[in-house]
Amino acid sequence: MALPKVAVVGYPNVGKSTLVNRLSESREAVVHEQPGVTRDRKEIEAEWNGRRFLLVDTGGVDLEEEHDLARSVQAQARQALSESQVAVLVVDARAGLRGGDDDLARELRRAAIPVLVAANKIDSARSLPDAAEFYGLGLGDPIAVSGVQGLGTGDLLDRITDALEHAPEPEDDTDLIRLAVIGRPNVGKSSLVNRVLGEERVIVSERAGTTRDAIDTRVEIEGRPTLLVDTAGLRRRTKVAGSVDWYAQLRSERAAERADVAIVMCDASEGVTTEDMRIADLAMHKHCATVVALNKWDVNDTDLDFVKARINQKLRQRPRVLTASAKTGRGVRRLLLEAIGLADRARTRIPTPELNRFLGDVQAARQPPAVRGKRLKMYYMTQFEERPPRFSIQVNEKGALTRDYAFFIENRLRERYGLEGVPLIIDFRTSS
Repeated sequence: MALPKVAVVGYPNVGKSTLVNRLSESREAVVHEQPGVTRDRKEIEAEWNGRRFLLVDTGGVDLEEEHDLARSVQAQARQALSESQVAVLVVDARAGLRGGDDDLARELRRAAIPVLVAANKIDSARSLPDAAEFYGLGLGDPIAVSGVQGLGTGDLLDRITDALEHAPEPEDDTDLIRLAVIGRPNVGKSSLVNRVLGEERVIVSERAGTTRDAIDTRVEIEGRPTLLVDTAGLRRRTKVAGSVDWYAQLRSERAAERADVAIVMCDASEGVTTEDMRIADLAMHKHCATVVALNKWDVNDTDLDFVKARINQKLRQRPRVLTASAKTGRGVRRLLLEAIGLADRARTRIPTPELNRFLGDVQAARQPPAVRGKRLKMYYMTQFEERPPRFSIQVNEKGALTRDYAFFIENRLRERYGLEGVPLIIDFRTSS
């Protein structure tokens, strides 16, 4: 059973994301002075007095806005409310009561869950009386808080945990598999996530850069509990420095860091670009297993063999390349099963006797090199770490090991145990 959810909703630019970061003691939600930064619903774990729950940060809702993106943000906020056990309506005490607050309050009064009013931006004790104006919303006593200063947040957390008193306790999630969907902007990451979930969990738009956060969603795939993470499109940092996209970039990189497997989405109509290679390499350096997905396969005739050969040549971890169409669903199940299988293989510990048989086969297939008259001999191999797998090989002379032969061993290890796409570490040690 998942953690209970608390939906944080409000008019644009009232400080919802700042308050969510304060309550969760994190910096997960993107905060920027520009209004409308948050669009999708972002779930962030928080804990208070031993009670764990998810804060669901939502985009600013202005019910008078009718353009497509505004309607998508409104739909995301309503979905968050429908899945939550408690709602927190955030209002701007500095700006005072506005028509948009009344519109939201009218909708929340019909909600079947408890609703708390957080009068935000009360940054000093002198401003406490400003909260009183929001009694008129008809949702009970407003709680004076400051997302920036932390004033009153303990009182708000007390009220939240009291409202969650009868919510069921979550189950242990040690077996949870974390899959991050990463890639360049506008290659179909959000479309893939929505296809898997069977709903518009994240906003999809033809305009690049719509997703600005790493959006976590729990789902069961073939009976396996899975955390699916949609991320903002990755660009070179120099191109986004100083903008909202800079923070989205950092969260996308962090999503790869905490994932078991990264699904690197590419646009099949463009093939695998140099930037796609860079993103896959980034995942490897974050110690994340990787599978490459060529999306939009239904509308192009890319040479798949050429793509696979290029990836094997350019990427050290040699990830598998699969084709899929997020639009039609073709190949998506196979892609997910490959990602889950890759996560399992990356967690596996290979028995030492098996590794020593492998070591003998490698030396029989290709004689170790001789450097300055000294030939490399390998005596013993064992695995001593997982995620990423780390191995130790005892040798007679490290100076006799060439870079080419070390890569040969690594590639044979991937082929033997299905570790294509898994970052491996092999330490060569001498007995002295």
